[in-house]
Amino acid sequence: MASTIPEVRWTSFADLPLSEQVHRAVADQGWKIPTPIQALALPELLDGEDVVGLAQTGSGKTAAFAIPLIEGLGRKARGVQALVLLPTRELAAQAAKEISNLSRYNPVRPVVLCGGVPIGPQIKALKNRSAAIVVGTPGRILDHLQRGTLHLGAVRYLVLDEADRMLDMGFAPDVVRILSHTPDSRQTALFSATMPGAIRGMVKRHMRSPRYLTVESEAPTVDTVEQVYYRVDGRDKTRALRALIDAEQNPLAIVFRRTKHGATKLHRQLERDGYKSALLHGGKTQAQRTKTLAGFAHGRSRILVATNVASRGLDIPNVSHVVNYDLPEDAQTYVHRIGRTARAGKEGVAATLVGEAEVREFDKIQRSLPVQVRRSELPLSA
Repeated sequence: MASTIPEVRWTSFADLPLSEQVHRAVADQGWKIPTPIQALALPELLDGEDVVGLAQTGSGKTAAFAIPLIEGLGRKARGVQALVLLPTRELAAQAAKEISNLSRYNPVRPVVLCGGVPIGPQIKALKNRSAAIVVGTPGRILDHLQRGTLHLGAVRYLVLDEADRMLDMGFAPDVVRILSHTPDSRQTALFSATMPGAIRGMVKRHMRSPRYLTVESEAPTVDTVEQVYYRVDGRDKTRALRALIDAEQNPLAIVFRRTKHGATKLHRQLERDGYKSALLHGGKTQAQRTKTLAGFAHGRSRILVATNVASRGLDIPNVSHVVNYDLPEDAQTYVHRIGRTARAGKEGVAATLVGEAEVREFDKIQRSLPVQVRRSELPLSA
């Protein structure tokens, strides 16, 4: 059974059958009208149905699964009742924070299980009788299962978020092994931006007559993002980047590179040139990544040089510019990258630096987009 947003009667959060505590927490967030995916998924999940939700990053999926999760917890039951799987540490931390915010008037404290941090404190947290919700990445979840420090036999609610990205990162075998530790009677919610064949197979094997909910997007790019590109000599990209930064009034910019080595090299160059910049890639520890993101979000650094680890899920409202220093691998990655700006209805600029050897590759990306990326000239200071 499939639903799309035009078939759903728009409602307010006040109309949903939620507890007084969750209504208060939702009001604290300033939310009145559910986003499209929330309007589709909340009634189904609150009714106990399995759900496959297709919607882009930034569409409000976390609240769509977090609210039913919170409402369905047995407060006196023991053991892990809910498991949320996500592909990266940043997404896991953000999901745990949102669950905590939405349960503030009847608190639950999610245990976050991700790699890159010591495992000892996680083991201690799992021994706590209140450890009803676990949020984590597949590798570390599997590590705990193999150690015997995590038991999923009591799980009633399972979430697979950013499922397509999880599979792209090679987590499919880990996810299947994790699912084998959970009861067949569980309720399952799967959210994804796309529906490749591997996910269809997983849905068929591991979900019970799920409701397919699709948010149709008129365009895969954000309307309020101004999209431009610049033709540059490949050896002059750093100079071009400096020109773009210098032409703006105190921008807050994310600059994307394809590799960890490339991001590190560019960050060092910007630091030598006197720019307040920070570095984010998959080789950083969780503590380092959290500190970097907090500093960037609060303006202590104005430029974040990052790999694609920052292209999904990061919600920093005031990002004014995204710069594709290196071309994204494909149109989907392009869309996710530029979605880091123009958050919460604000405007933003997405600039792509196209070297001489990258013209054909960029043209291929452009042909997959519903809008034409405008060619522009670098500021004269370049």
